[in-house]
Amino acid sequence: MYRHHHHHADPSPTLLFQSTLPHTTGFLNSVMKMERCVVFRRFCGGVGRTAQAKQEGSTNGQGRWPKKCAEILINLLKNAESNAEVKGLDIDNLYITHIQVNKAIPQRRRTYRAHGRINPYMSSPCHVELMLEEKEEPVARAEEPKKYTRRQQAKLRSGIKSN
Repeated sequence: MYRHHHHHADPSPTLLFQSTLPHTTGFLNSVMKMERCVVFRRFCGGVGRTAQAKQEGSTNGQGRWPKKCAEILINLLKNAESNAEVKGLDIDNLYITHIQVNKAIPQRRRTYRAHGRINPYMSSPCHVELMLEEKEEPVARAEEPKKYTRRQQAKLRSGIKSN
């Protein structure tokens, strides 16, 4: 569980899905430097517009630079990378097969108001799921046997050349 609001963490995984590990860490580092932005499509109420969002392929132009989310994802990717090294996988061929952000149980605090009232002061943390796999070499597809009609089979049996 990360003490980070799930609304801020939600758009990042869609950008990182199916990308390689070096590409992903580079993107997150550039988000932290505010060179590239994360496009907000779902929880975009009150999110400002920026030209970087248009460059990233946004339709609404809304984007932000979620620094805390980027730090959390970079730490997760470092952990996954070290796990892959222990398993003996090639790190340059790793790519993200599954990444998902889920709501966690809200943490409860209190805020004290005027006239002796007490209101809840909740946080909305999140769980982040991440799976990496190694890209495999493409295998050539085996040729399927050619299917002949009954007439073509009869011609082949009789020795007549078919076109």
